[in-house]
Amino acid sequence: MASMPATRIPQAVKTQVADRIAAFNRAVIQDPHVAYRPRYRGPFLYLDRCDDGRVGRIARLTYTGALDGWEFAIYLYSDERYDPEEWLFPGEEELDGTLEGAMRAGLAAYPP
Repeated sequence: MASMPATRIPQAVKTQVADRIAAFNRAVIQDPHVAYRPRYRGPFLYLDRCDDGRVGRIARLTYTGALDGWEFAIYLYSDERYDPEEWLFPGEEELDGTLEGAMRAGLAAYPP
C-alpha cells in the first residue's frame, strides 16, 4: 500500500484553484448548468463536475508543491476508484500538470 503524500494544499493555493476553476467554467464550458467544483482532502484536490444538477467524479489531483505540477488520476466508474496508472482514455493528451489541462482531459473523458 502506497503512503499518502505529506504535502498538504495551502489555503493560498486553494484560493488560486477556486479562481482558476471559475475562470475555466466561464471561458471554456460556458454553460451555467455545467461546472467543475473542487473538493479537498489532505494533499488531494478532487475535481467533481456538476452536470445539470448531478455531481459526478472526474479526477483526483495530487498537490506536489507547485501550482502547475499536479499529478493526475482519472476516476474510473467501472472500478469506482481513482487510477493514476490509467492513461488510455479520451483527453489524456491534454494532461500537462496544470489544473486547466486536467479539466480539459475531464471534459474529453466524461463529456457533459
